[in-house]
Amino acid sequence: MKSTSGEIHIGISGWRYKGWRGTFYPKGLKQDSELQYASGLMQTIEINGTHYSLQSLDSWQHWYAETPPGFVFSVKGARYLTHLLRFRDETATVACANFFAQGLLALKDKLGPILWQFPPSLRFDPEHMERFLSLLPRDTEAALALAQQHDQRVKTPYVEIDRKRKLRHAIEVRHDSFVDPAFVKLLRRHKVALVVSDSTEAWPQFEDLSAGFVYIRLHGTETKYSGEYSDAALERWARRIESWSQGSQPADARLAAPALQPPRAQTRDVYCYFDNDAKTNAPFDAQRLMERLGLHAQQAAA
Repeated sequence: MKSTSGEIHIGISGWRYKGWRGTFYPKGLKQDSELQYASGLMQTIEINGTHYSLQSLDSWQHWYAETPPGFVFSVKGARYLTHLLRFRDETATVACANFFAQGLLALKDKLGPILWQFPPSLRFDPEHMERFLSLLPRDTEAALALAQQHDQRVKTPYVEIDRKRKLRHAIEVRHDSFVDPAFVKLLRRHKVALVVSDSTEAWPQFEDLSAGFVYIRLHGTETKYSGEYSDAALERWARRIESWSQGSQPADARLAAPALQPPRAQTRDVYCYFDNDAKTNAPFDAQRLMERLGLHAQQAAA
């Protein structure tokens, strides 16, 4: 019998936080065991160290080995690309090749969406965004071809794949100029997801559907990256996630392009990450949301 809803993955943004030791992580747990512990309780984790620097091949292979079958990682795109080069320079192709050559493809079946977060200072420019979206590889074969263009900054490149797999990309924007039907149309043409971003910051929050999956980042309720989500807030997110996973849109969705019909889908996969890590709220909020949705970590392998 065909499922009437997509796969739902609930998790956290990052896992290595000093303040989580003795709160979320049991006292005495070795730092090298933290990923194994967290991945046994979550369905997905967002790797955010990749935003700041290239990671070693050993790290990628360790992350794959330390997580259970069916576990999914999302990977945050390099800040060098999104914040410094901003994909405006021709050197962005080599930098993007380095990103994919560093070991990302070693995640194999555990590689989920790739998150590209642009800074609040970046305004919507249709031509710029078209160039960026056109550069993104749509499957692992295309990613491999791009990775082979890496330069010497990748010390131990990983340029192989076990098989061809589709790649998913999601974009998080933080300037109000992106609340524009033209941006939504671009995302839909390239089948890239708009990140639904919840925060206390003055970042736009709009929920237009643009791909076959939904990507949610919950940044906190008190200050940036801090503040527990209340039971009522988690209930609201649970209902929205159920609606998206069933292929529909919540009736009160905030839309940049309300006149445009969303892409048709019987179901959509949903990835939701808690980024309110400052007071160890993230892992506990993720578990509370999973409980509301009747999910368990081992179901990530389903």
